[in-house]
Amino acid sequence: MPADFPLDPPAPYGPQPAYWVGPRHLAGDDGRLYDVVADTLAGLGWTSLTIVRGRREPDEAPEDRQVLRSTVLHLSPDALRWAQWVLADEPFYLGELPIAWQVCARADAGGSLARWSAYFTPGIPGEALAEFLTALDGRDRPGMPLGGPELVLDAVTAHGWFRDIDQPRTRAMDPTFTSHISLGEVPPLIQDADPRPLTAATDEARPGGWQAWAEPALGAPYLWAASFGPSVPDDLVAAFTHALSSIAPVLRRVVPESTRERLLRAPAS
Repeated sequence: MPADFPLDPPAPYGPQPAYWVGPRHLAGDDGRLYDVVADTLAGLGWTSLTIVRGRREPDEAPEDRQVLRSTVLHLSPDALRWAQWVLADEPFYLGELPIAWQVCARADAGGSLARWSAYFTPGIPGEALAEFLTALDGRDRPGMPLGGPELVLDAVTAHGWFRDIDQPRTRAMDPTFTSHISLGEVPPLIQDADPRPLTAATDEARPGGWQAWAEPALGAPYLWAASFGPSVPDDLVAAFTHALSSIAPVLRRVVPESTRERLLRAPAS
């Protein structure tokens, strides 16, 4: 795709022009991360529920009601897996970005707690998260480990990413050293059924989880970040990284300012 097509500024009237852009991992979410994921889950037959918590003072008009928390929950038909849009809630942060989607799964219908959780911030290409959820939906037993770390690394190296020279079995990055995937210690507040990250002694090895992020420039704010708890099956993480690192262009009307100059683009029509 030629890089010399300018991305036109938004027109005062009518829809913004669409472009095919790449690389995908720097293309952002087009401002449609909720819509893309919700449409994917609806197509898979998941049910959506909206939970709203608010506050209303005596004699207050309905239009003045203060909504404090609002969460959209998407539940799979077998109730073993669910996804929550938590951006409108009181989010916690990953790489200084608020969590937008939290995805969880439990081992069986008899359990009440999630076996694992994965977290995604705004800016992540919706295509990658949709692929992760489609792979999750196709799993008969979403809580069972499958494969190993090589699945995740093979998924990105097949698309031209490089393994880290010092840690080739746990880290990889794109050719521009902008986007990264790493297996290591999970950030605080990442929920997982494996208690060892919380209970291990200081000098004891802790189970690691996959982390992914895009840093447009050294020391610059992250474009997006994702965190997978230690118990997230590697084959599901591989589905995410395979879609994330794909060389196929994606359709966008809005691109991130921080990566605009790095993107190749061509008009969609």
